[in-house]
Amino acid sequence: MYSIVTTAILHGIDSLPVQVEADVSDGLPVFEMVGFLASEVREARERVRTALRNCGHQLPAKRITINLSPSNIKKSGNGFDLPITVAILMSLGILQEEAFRDTLVIGEIGLNGAILAVDGILPILLKARERGIRRCIVPKDNRREAALVKDIAIISVDHIKSVMDYANGAYTIEEEASPPSLEDVAEPLDFADVNGQGMLRRACEIAVSGMHNLLMIGPPGAGKTMIAKRIPGILPPMELSERMEVSKIYSVCGMLSACEGLVERRPFRAPHHTISPQGLSGGGVIPKPGEVSLAHRGVLFLDELPEFQKSTLEILRQPMEDKTITISRVNGSFTFPADFLLVCAMNPCKCGYFPDRTKCHCANTSIRKYLARISQPLLDRIDLCAEAQPVTYQELTGRVKGESSAQIRERVLMAHQIQKERFQEELWYFNSQIPVARLAEYCMLGKKETAYMERIYQKLQLSARAYHKIIKLSRTIADLAGSDRITTRHLSEAVCYRSLDKKYWEV
Repeated sequence: MYSIVTTAILHGIDSLPVQVEADVSDGLPVFEMVGFLASEVREARERVRTALRNCGHQLPAKRITINLSPSNIKKSGNGFDLPITVAILMSLGILQEEAFRDTLVIGEIGLNGAILAVDGILPILLKARERGIRRCIVPKDNRREAALVKDIAIISVDHIKSVMDYANGAYTIEEEASPPSLEDVAEPLDFADVNGQGMLRRACEIAVSGMHNLLMIGPPGAGKTMIAKRIPGILPPMELSERMEVSKIYSVCGMLSACEGLVERRPFRAPHHTISPQGLSGGGVIPKPGEVSLAHRGVLFLDELPEFQKSTLEILRQPMEDKTITISRVNGSFTFPADFLLVCAMNPCKCGYFPDRTKCHCANTSIRKYLARISQPLLDRIDLCAEAQPVTYQELTGRVKGESSAQIRERVLMAHQIQKERFQEELWYFNSQIPVARLAEYCMLGKKETAYMERIYQKLQLSARAYHKIIKLSRTIADLAGSDRITTRHLSEAVCYRSLDKKYWEV
């Protein structure tokens, strides 16, 4: 007897439909599985056979053939156990076919018949809803994540017997109510706790307002890491579409179940400098998102930037421009979103105190070698370079607190609203994303400003990319000042953030 069950496989952060076909016929006793299967899918044969036996259903001495279609896509993952089991039981006449019409089935099975959770339930169910699927049978441990998808009936089960009871109408499993979005218990760190460092605070405000990449450079203990950790507190809240997009990434990586809801706060990822290129970009035989994708719509913070492998840092160049990253493997190409705000922190030399020669005794060749770990093409993609000054005793012990994150966020939201109105008919949202071809339209300079930038271009020997970064940066500074046009004052402040790297890299 022939039967078919619908399931799905992850492909990047989306999913593809897979049909599980089962045929039980007379012939030599064999359990055959075909359809371009990975090793973990082939192992489902023994898991299903043993689980059914432990549940009181011994497979008959017949020829059992399982086909996972389409056959040109490699099947991997642990979610095929349950649909294979259901397909076999339907072929044996134990389960009724009507109960699984327009129904997606997914789940792993233990040898005792227990149904175990799988990764990527959220993107799988979102695609299933688009394809017209009306019901989904999922593991009980995935029920909260599954309940995030509206307009689709969620049947959560914890054992093969539960599936059989549901199919045979013994009882109806109640659909899980959608859980409320979970807010992080801990409040984000506040800029009010930072003493001094006015230039760094200003640079962070500008960077967030136009989504410009930021590099902080200065001696150890000046507060670079402390300030970076407070940047998420001045970012605007995520919209529903952004929360869903970020949650899909975390679901694929198996990092959403602990939240029991959509990701509410913008991600802040701070990988250690020993991370591999694959850990940063994503990878594996069947690629999964890396840190650049886990930081999507949030902040990617790289502390001790020169300590990262150079090959790891160079991976950032493409996603910083394209806002996506593509990983090619034998089984196909996978594209993951990677629209993040890059924030970096570094010391200017190995000891960390250059150019203060009273403390720094590094030779110029040693300093050059240390700074050369960061390539010029990568530096050109960083919009702001801000210097961290040593904190004075008066600043450290002063009672006057700086602005809070809430005050800074108000100005950031105002700048974002200006850009939203300006680019309402475009495909981009922030000043940092303005294409070079449209730069003259949105960042028009007067005669005085044009002459000023001509002098700066020649004096600092800027690259074309660095010049365009300054223009975009000055547009954001003008937005924060509430100015419709870019003035020399805005340009000069933008140039200051671009000229600091010359101070160190031209030792």
